[in-house]
Amino acid sequence: MSDPLAEIVALLKPVPSIAKLVTAGGTWLVERRELGSPFYCAIVEGHCLLTISDQSPIALAAGDFVLVPQIYAFTMSSLQPPPRGTLPQRLETSPGVFRLGDPAAAAEVTALVGHCAFTANDEQLLGSLLPDIVHVQNESRLTDLVRMIHAETVGLRAAREMILTRLLEVLFIDALRSAGNPTISPGLLRGLADSRLAPALRHIHENPGGDISVEELAEAAAMSRSAFFDRFRREVGVPPMEYVTSWRMALAKDMLLRRTAPLIEIAARVGYASASAFNVAFTRSVGMTPGAFARSC
Repeated sequence: MSDPLAEIVALLKPVPSIAKLVTAGGTWLVERRELGSPFYCAIVEGHCLLTISDQSPIALAAGDFVLVPQIYAFTMSSLQPPPRGTLPQRLETSPGVFRLGDPAAAAEVTALVGHCAFTANDEQLLGSLLPDIVHVQNESRLTDLVRMIHAETVGLRAAREMILTRLLEVLFIDALRSAGNPTISPGLLRGLADSRLAPALRHIHENPGGDISVEELAEAAAMSRSAFFDRFRREVGVPPMEYVTSWRMALAKDMLLRRTAPLIEIAARVGYASASAFNVAFTRSVGMTPGAFARSC
């Protein structure tokens, strides 16, 4: 049986970037306005606020884990942030260890923070499949994984990059599957959490090169065509065939980048009867021909 979640993470290819141990005391605030990288954080002790792209602040406490798969501006602060215009207090006390706020104040918050990148660099895939934010509470294994990533990052031991890549994949899969509930933003996770839609999503991923139709997917979901269409669009965030096309194009991009097969074979694997039909669909979706895409990367 196909596992869409594992396939998505494998296709995105997360790679580690920065891992930090952060302590904070008094009133403090850190702000990221420039476009950066996907971000994750495990709160080990204390409480703080996380505000992402003008959304309502999220109160975080010990045992909370947050993953922001897409690139957003955000702030993290004490529960009572400092006045506007206050210069941030940030001190690197040792490699990969930072102190925020008044250094004379008692440390009230300890957090493990990390940044990463997606080798796939596919914003369309991210936007259509992953939630805006993943917030998981009281899952100690996520904090343990972040601890392992931080220890491996600063340890400088043999095979570090290989181990970090595997740990990061496990972290993403575990975080995403822990967050599959109706409260997250529409996307793949909400679809997989829906007992009716999950079989249809697995069907798409099992055979992306097949002759997929809304009628066939509705049958897999044991629903009428119209009810299935409305439910899929509401929970996944896009109409069924738009999802099918997005997934096919993501697979095609990966094969083009890896140069694993000739164009006619790639076309067949993602559901197109000819290279010309695939060329038209790819150009419409991506904005350039398959050949131009392969040369540009």
